[in-house]
Amino acid sequence: MFELDMRSRKPIYEQLVDKMKELIMNEVIKPDEQLPSVRTLATELTINPNTIQKAYRELETQGFIYSIKGKGSFVNPNNQIKDLEKIETVKKELEKLVIEALYLGIPASQLIKLIEELDASKGGGDSDD
Repeated sequence: MFELDMRSRKPIYEQLVDKMKELIMNEVIKPDEQLPSVRTLATELTINPNTIQKAYRELETQGFIYSIKGKGSFVNPNNQIKDLEKIETVKKELEKLVIEALYLGIPASQLIKLIEELDASKGGGDSDD
C-alpha cells in the first residue's frame, strides 16, 4: 500500500495518518471503502498494531474515517463540509507562513515558483488557468 520512513524523526503513526489522508484525498481509497484491519496492516508494514490503532483513531477524530464495531474502519463519504473547514484552516496557516517567509526576505516570485513546482509534482489543480 505504501512505505513508511523508519529513520524519520516524525512518529510512525503521524506518517501513517498523512499517507492515509493522501490516499483518501486523492480518492485512491474511495468513500465507504473498508480500510485494512489493524492486524493486517500491522503485519504488512511490520509495525506494532497499537501504532495502527492510534493512526486510525486520529483519522477518525479528524473525520476522514468512521468505524463500525465488529466490521472495521471505512472512509468517510461526508468529507465535503469538513473539507471546507479544513481548507479554511490550511489557508490561515499558509497565510501566516507566507507572511513569515516574506518577512525573512524570501521574494514572492520564489514562493510562487515553489507553489507551482509543488503543484506540478503532486499533479494538483487544473493546468488551463
